Amino acid sequence: MSSTFLGMPAAPPRSPYGTGNLRGERTFPAAARDELRNEQLRRNLGKATHTIRAKRLDVTAELPDWERLRDAGSAIKTDTMNRLPELLEQLERKVTEHGGTVHWARDGVEANEIVTRLVRETGSDEVIKVKSMATQEIGLNEHLEAQGVTAYETDLAELIVQLADDKPSHILVPAIHRNREEIREIFRAAIPGVDPGLDSVPAHLAAAARAYLREKFMTTPVAVSGANFGIAETGTLSVVESEGNGRMCLTLPRTLITVMGIEKVLPRYQDLEVFLQLLPRSSTGERMNPYTSMWTGVTPGDGPQEFHLVLLDNGRTAALADKVGREALNCIRCSACLNVCPVYERAGGHAYGSTYPGPIGAVLTPQLAGMHAAKDDPNSSLPYASTLCGACFDACPVKIDIPSLLVELRHQHTEQSGTTAEKLAMKAAAQVMKRPKLYTAAQKSAGAGRVVAGRDGTISKLPPPFDGWSDSRDTPAPPRQTFRAWMASAEGAAALRAAADEGVRTDGSHEDGEQQ
Repeated sequence: MSSTFLGMPAAPPRSPYGTGNLRGERTFPAAARDELRNEQLRRNLGKATHTIRAKRLDVTAELPDWERLRDAGSAIKTDTMNRLPELLEQLERKVTEHGGTVHWARDGVEANEIVTRLVRETGSDEVIKVKSMATQEIGLNEHLEAQGVTAYETDLAELIVQLADDKPSHILVPAIHRNREEIREIFRAAIPGVDPGLDSVPAHLAAAARAYLREKFMTTPVAVSGANFGIAETGTLSVVESEGNGRMCLTLPRTLITVMGIEKVLPRYQDLEVFLQLLPRSSTGERMNPYTSMWTGVTPGDGPQEFHLVLLDNGRTAALADKVGREALNCIRCSACLNVCPVYERAGGHAYGSTYPGPIGAVLTPQLAGMHAAKDDPNSSLPYASTLCGACFDACPVKIDIPSLLVELRHQHTEQSGTTAEKLAMKAAAQVMKRPKLYTAAQKSAGAGRVVAGRDGTISKLPPPFDGWSDSRDTPAPPRQTFRAWMASAEGAAALRAAADEGVRTDGSHEDGEQQ
């Protein structure tokens, strides 16, 4: 007899390297350095994020049970991740029962091929699109264009980005980095037949976009959408939006193709009660979305007569396998964390190099695409694109502990990086700190650093391997006297005695001698 070694199960694959839009060409510090020089960008971002942030605070304060809603949303998403395989199979059964067809895509490459094949089968060479983070993630528009199919974005902000041959910079408002004058010039240059005298009045800009898109809505037989939620219990899909373009795309074409990340499933229809309160308040500062579209399969004679649901993995199973990092899959793409993040507000979305910018992008992107797919992988810099101030955790409607996840990813990056100058420096520091005499000597020698400090009391550039620290932080010059030396001095002893005497006088005793 011969024995068979089954071996250990392989780790789930991440998004394939070199595909889609989950990896930039440069590290975050390098990209952010350029973006910080764009003063117009910073003004645009500052104004937009402050406005959205204020609106969010107003509408969330109206609800006495807001924190309980957050708890409920977190619990539902955690339960979903714990039962994801069975819920996805249930969703497939229900969609199929109602006349839809479900396709499973292991990664963006397969998803692009599936969508392209489905479009070709309709005989159309055009599609209209609802705003979709999943299709941006896999680079669907670029793939369709290479295959001779034109995709028309119908969300106003997405249209602006598309016409400018630009990239989105925000999860909710892709063109947040553009102001109205820039948009006017984009429309004048890129919309066929637009009035050359078009001004920058928002209503006039919206009317120009509407006139351009109306013909596409009425004549294009295929639409591609994402999904905010998919309900396992009923097979229902839902899209929420603010302009009505989604409603047009979801009802007028004969064929509807929806690309949905597998983490977007919810167990029950009644779970929508929670998320349809959390999402609009956290994203746009509205009490409810102006348009909430829901459909279940195919309805004869009403709406699309052919419905396809593409369930996208693309690294999500790999994220799910991480017992700590899997929490990032709870994200409902509201963008609240971006709007409160001081790093995002100054650097903008393009610095992250991914479809998903901001704090959640700094967590989610490395989870989906990895941090070590190539030498000096730009994604390995994303977990460090944060001050760890915690504002993102406070704002998240489903209570994702983003700061803790960033620290965990930093830990994983350090563990996987092998021997580095930073590791050697930390080991050397540990050896010094274990030996009091050596530590005292090191403190004294560090005082020489005052020689290279500037008038502002900071050192602008440290030598390798410490230059990474001074490249992004102000490094204060060493003090003239260490704390230990101060304590041992007459001045220190006098200060300690004075503090002790002050403590005796303010220990809580009243004049009558009674204790509080």
